[in-house]
Amino acid sequence: MKKFILSALAVTLVASPLLAAAPAEAQQRREVTTVRHNDNGRTVVTKKTVTRAPQYRNWRAGQQFDRRQAQNYRVITTYKTYRLAAPPRGSQWVRSGNDALLINGRGNVVQVRGGAFR
Repeated sequence: MKKFILSALAVTLVASPLLAAAPAEAQQRREVTTVRHNDNGRTVVTKKTVTRAPQYRNWRAGQQFDRRQAQNYRVITTYKTYRLAAPPRGSQWVRSGNDALLINGRGNVVQVRGGAFR
């Protein structure tokens, strides 16, 4: 009985990350089936997978930053090249699309410089 409980616990620990990742993947992809009837009486079934592009955000100061919602995310280390001030201790400049965002240590957006990378 003890071995059965331990093996069931091990299976749930291994399978839980797989089950948690499935809904996020399901939102991005879906299968579309189209059924069409020709004039000659034949039925044509077409299946295709539709992938939805992720939704990107327009950032504002005070918002919680999530790099998964940032388009073309990169950490900016050469901030002087883009005429950005040196970030305070614990903060960093990141790129989201054509915007430069100053992110503090807690992950909040402190400042947004729109169009810094044109």
